[in-house]
Amino acid sequence: MRSRFRRRRRSQDPGDINITAFMNLMVILVPFLLITAVFSRITILELNLPTAAGQAQQDKPQGFQLEVIVRTDGVEVGDRDGGLVKRLPLKDDDHDYEQLSQLLQQVKARFPDKLDATLLLEPDTDYQTVVQVMDSMRTARVVQAGSVISAELFPEITIGDAPGTRMKVATK
Repeated sequence: MRSRFRRRRRSQDPGDINITAFMNLMVILVPFLLITAVFSRITILELNLPTAAGQAQQDKPQGFQLEVIVRTDGVEVGDRDGGLVKRLPLKDDDHDYEQLSQLLQQVKARFPDKLDATLLLEPDTDYQTVVQVMDSMRTARVVQAGSVISAELFPEITIGDAPGTRMKVATK
């Protein structure tokens, strides 16, 4: 009777896993990801942050020190020691980047060897404004020989906090 209750134990071999569907997915997915990765672009802006050692160097007179101050009601362009060159008010509730670029081109014409500039920002300045002002400070689009080229203005940008008071107009 015992044999009746005995069950036969069957040895169960683990079956092969069918990975064909997974491999088909990978064959399609990997080239797709590689192709789309080409279209994504990352831009890095190099900034110079002020240091304590840099403060001691600023005490020495160094000539023209370009400062661009971004405020909620406009942009001020001036010399650190000489004062305000020009105040650019908002245009259609936005900063006037075209006029800023033209003004910076005039400054570059007066100081062609100058490469550095300081960008000072109020605390609530949005990121898009910062990037657009920095783009206007670094390069300008100019027409030369019938084609539009990018001219270098002030590529070495130092960033900091805007002073609480407005610049005084320079008198020369």
